[in-house]
Amino acid sequence: MKVDRSPEQRSRLTGNHPMSLELDLQIASHSTRIPAQGDLTRWARAALADRRACAELTIRVVDEAESAKLNLRYRGKPPPTDVLSFPYEPPPGLTATDLIGDLVICAPVVEREALEQGKALEAHWAHMVIHGVLHLIGYDHAESTEAAEMERLETAILCGLGFPPPYEVSPEDSRHPHDERSI
Repeated sequence: MKVDRSPEQRSRLTGNHPMSLELDLQIASHSTRIPAQGDLTRWARAALADRRACAELTIRVVDEAESAKLNLRYRGKPPPTDVLSFPYEPPPGLTATDLIGDLVICAPVVEREALEQGKALEAHWAHMVIHGVLHLIGYDHAESTEAAEMERLETAILCGLGFPPPYEVSPEDSRHPHDERSI
């Protein structure tokens, strides 16, 4: 279900503004249900709106084996996960850069979660991109106050894009739909 927004709201929240984003998309997945680069870019821009004037990031779409390997190496957790965020940390002495980091999104996990949570696949992909980008620019949800702020922001961005609130879950699925993913 998409929500109708005024042109001004859509422009502000969908990234249709002067914000410059360079997105390197790497597909290392057999999935045939990966969103187009234009959609991924639009969702990343929406997460960055009013937070950055320029940004560069990489989104790598992977299958479960690569996700599990990275999740184990960087988080000590063996299963594959939906999204991993790798914020860019410049080496000492390097001046400011537009590079914000890398996202690794596991297509099969995103597809499975969307089905399990009763969400449209496109909405869940948008949520994973927005969630990951917010991690790249410093948002976190380790503490309850941080989690509330990040969820509020994700919900506002997604609703501004016409998607339903991401954290509404059915009574049958009482678990939180997202746990810590940032590296």
